[in-house]
Amino acid sequence: MKTLRCAIYTRKSTEEGLDQAFNSLDAQREACEAYIASQRHEGWRLIKTRYDDGGRSGGSMEREGLQTLLSDIEAGGIDLVVVYKVDRLTRSLADFAKLVDRFDAANCSFVSVTQAFNTASSMGRLTLNVLLSFAQFEREVTAERIRDKIAASKAKGYWMGGLAPLGYEPAPGSERTLVINDAEACSVRRIFELYAELEDLKSVAVKAEELGIRSKRRLHRSGKQSGGLVMSHGQIHFILTNPVYVGKIRHKDTLHDGLHPPIIDESLWTDVQTKLQTHATRKRRRCSKSDTLVAPHSSSPLAGKLVDETGDRLTPSHTVRKAKGKVRRHRYYVSRRLITGPKQDPAGWRLPAVELERCLTKAVIDHVQARGLRLVACPHAASENHSGILERIKQLSAHQNGTVLELIEQVDIARGQLSIALKADVLAEAVRIEAAALNQPALAIKIGWRTRRRGVETRIVSGETAPKPDQTLIRAIARAHAWVSDIRNGTSISEIAAREQVTECRIREILPLGLMAPRLVEHILEGKQPPGLTLEGLRRQRLPIRFDAQADMLAKVEQH
Repeated sequence: MKTLRCAIYTRKSTEEGLDQAFNSLDAQREACEAYIASQRHEGWRLIKTRYDDGGRSGGSMEREGLQTLLSDIEAGGIDLVVVYKVDRLTRSLADFAKLVDRFDAANCSFVSVTQAFNTASSMGRLTLNVLLSFAQFEREVTAERIRDKIAASKAKGYWMGGLAPLGYEPAPGSERTLVINDAEACSVRRIFELYAELEDLKSVAVKAEELGIRSKRRLHRSGKQSGGLVMSHGQIHFILTNPVYVGKIRHKDTLHDGLHPPIIDESLWTDVQTKLQTHATRKRRRCSKSDTLVAPHSSSPLAGKLVDETGDRLTPSHTVRKAKGKVRRHRYYVSRRLITGPKQDPAGWRLPAVELERCLTKAVIDHVQARGLRLVACPHAASENHSGILERIKQLSAHQNGTVLELIEQVDIARGQLSIALKADVLAEAVRIEAAALNQPALAIKIGWRTRRRGVETRIVSGETAPKPDQTLIRAIARAHAWVSDIRNGTSISEIAAREQVTECRIREILPLGLMAPRLVEHILEGKQPPGLTLEGLRRQRLPIRFDAQADMLAKVEQH
């Protein structure tokens, strides 16, 4: 009898009650364990690994427990997935179709212990689809009901939860309205007064820091404390534009009278909003009669889409330089910590915007055109109009940078590699097919890249993640090893120079390559060395004798 390795998957949409000794996840698991035990005569065996998702919605597949389960299934470690109900696995028909495909590809089935059906038959699959349709309908109706309740409550002036802003606390015994925190309210009033006087966010942030005004201190249920930090000008702007301080509750684009008392009087609020609007829409000045007009802030299509290896987002920035009577504006994408933190962080990025946008545009166009119809996962969607889809894919190359970059959802930046995730809905609209018909793996792109300095300018070079083997460097290393062997056998440098018909100086330049660390030699032979590690580069840097010093030198080369 074949043994079926069974895994139990449990999920709960909210975190309420998860801290109890016996919670909903435990109840689901107990029922599933009992069901597996009842099928022991069929060869069912429970594996020890737990796959739990507490406080995660069934409307998305981005769940840690589910992703771990799928990874183990695809690795061949699971034959059967047991769930309490089908909607614990997913509440989306589209996601369910993807899960079934992945299960089938790994020869894995699944069972719901409270809903009897057999997915091996067409009637069983129909039953399952009907159940999932009701599960998705229930989720959507519940979401609509919650949205309507929030809108109605805000229209009556209720505070609908969330963290209380600086200057307020939840009312004792009720979180449906706010009461004033007198100490913090003084800070809020001072911030509004400072802006009315200075009319500049950065100046207000500096003055607020000098006065000791800090962000709201919070004590979380876990005991962790946060806040109490110096406020950035972005946080200052959020306070200045938050209508809660004038006694209003915002719902989308509508303001309602709130039940809480205001901190700022109407005249000061109106004055500040007018000045904020004026400075937000002011025109750029001309530097002088001979200068050209400074270009207005051009769009940064990658804003909010770039993330470096530390998880820090890159934010748009620019510098303005004057040369030959003209003012030129240079755009960059800069790691946020270089703006808000130490300026000399070696791990931070400062990338030329135009170069990066051009690089990513080319990568997206090349990827989409190379994939062609392989972008489409569902045969029926591709068969409708093969030539039409291919033609629209080819037309992407004629679009401007900004249009192509709209396809990008996120770019993960690491040294040597850019990982690009595409937006399924935008790409589907561009080639005029359903988003569900797209091949999901085709939405991920990885390209090799590096930066190169040219004077004061930074250039971005994209291509393979590793350069090809440097035959010149490899030949030099081979000669160096032979010469080191000759010297150990008693041959002098002058004799080697005469035999090889090169100068003794050249021999001394090449000889250190014969004492290179084996790890570096392997990198070079496999073509995995950094672009800056060349024969000329090694001659200029004088390869150190110690292996650890060589490793440090390699690290510096990799950074550049």
